[in-house]
Amino acid sequence: MDQFVMPSLGADMDEGTVVEWLVKPGDPVHRGDPIAVVDTDKAAIEVECFVDGTVEELLVPEGQRVAVGTPLATINGAATLAAAPGRAAQPQVTKGPKAKEPKVKEPKVKEPTAKEAWVEKRAKEPKAKEPKVKKPKAPAAAGKRPSRRPKTRPAPAAPTRPAPAAKPVAVPAAPGRKPASPYARKLARQRGLQIADITGSGRNGMVTSRDVLAFVPPPAAAAAVAGVTAPAVPPTAQPAREPWPTPARTRAGAVPTTVTAAEPDRMRAAIARLMARSKREIPHYYLSTTVDLGTALDWLRDHNRGVSVTDRVVPSALLLRATALAAVRHPELNGYWLDDRFQPADAVNLGVAVSLRRGGMVAPAILGADQLGVAELMARLRDLVTRARSGRLRGSEMEDPTITVTNLGDQGVESVQGVIYPPQVALVGFGKVVDRPWARDGMLGVRPCVTVTLAADHRATDGFTGSRFLDTIDHLLQTPEEL
Repeated sequence: MDQFVMPSLGADMDEGTVVEWLVKPGDPVHRGDPIAVVDTDKAAIEVECFVDGTVEELLVPEGQRVAVGTPLATINGAATLAAAPGRAAQPQVTKGPKAKEPKVKEPKVKEPTAKEAWVEKRAKEPKAKEPKVKKPKAPAAAGKRPSRRPKTRPAPAAPTRPAPAAKPVAVPAAPGRKPASPYARKLARQRGLQIADITGSGRNGMVTSRDVLAFVPPPAAAAAVAGVTAPAVPPTAQPAREPWPTPARTRAGAVPTTVTAAEPDRMRAAIARLMARSKREIPHYYLSTTVDLGTALDWLRDHNRGVSVTDRVVPSALLLRATALAAVRHPELNGYWLDDRFQPADAVNLGVAVSLRRGGMVAPAILGADQLGVAELMARLRDLVTRARSGRLRGSEMEDPTITVTNLGDQGVESVQGVIYPPQVALVGFGKVVDRPWARDGMLGVRPCVTVTLAADHRATDGFTGSRFLDTIDHLLQTPEEL
């Protein structure tokens, strides 16, 4: 019997809230399957299972906040199930006949339904011909029968109107039976939404909290729900709340404003604790260099001409790829400072700083970034940013970053002096691509350039290692075909 405990999803996490269970007792799970949504002070994260087996018991209810390391559920591992041959044989016997019975019944059920359908078609054919016979008779006596025919036509029109099921489907009572998780129903009530209007993405169409948070009501319905409080929340502010699926996260007027106002404060406090620890414990040193991106951007334009619009690559993917390969060549900057010594990482899990619409930021990782090509890295980056801002990150993406990259070029910043995320030992920053006068092959011209900075832990490396790291990034960007 294995215990699934509250994981540590970052150096600044001491406790978390179980927002939603994605499984129930008796469900089979496999290693890597998300089984719960945990809310930290920064974001809601899908936590994966670490063993294969069956969920035995859920120990913590939804909405409860517990410390890191607290048992959340018990999982009957695959090894435990295989150890009891007698028990393993029983489910095999019960599953056998159950699997065969529907196979035998299906053809038997289909045969009569086919016959009934054929009979119904035959029964309908003469009825369909009757009006065809009456219609040619109509022009023969057009002067007397026009008044009688409208009297006879309402009779068949009456049964045809109740026949379609459009009206009963529109009745709110039927869609109200749609399955939904308890927390999803609570969020829907707080937001004034109807579960029947929301499309479920869970098992068997079950509506989850993520579906409620992602649902955008029509403008008319939104105004009716908002009522008097609608002017207090501008329409542009509602999408900005989407990355925060926390129990207290609701629209204005649904819960006390003190609870809603405390959410950004909790996130800001978590960031403050982590950054204060970083500056207090880590002796930072900073290096920077300016890189000519002309060759890389020319290669990128040629690459994008030969692919579809959805597969095109942006310069950020080239910068991430160069950083990942440089981390492989300089492993002293790719790892953790733990137990008063540097511990190198086995792979390059590239953390990417993502700003949230509500404010604050998270830094999930692209796992195995050094093994991904530019196109695949671009797809992973797009997916990671989308899920980070919609509150669908996974636990492994928050636990394993080995080196982090922050890019503020799209905000107009030319240089970034970052703060290291402990226990990592390095952070790479990229600024805005700016046209600058640049000498190349003895000729002066205007070239697109970017400023690359490195914040590194002086306990693990020194300026010599850091300068070689930045030089490697420069070399890779001058030879984009090697990326």
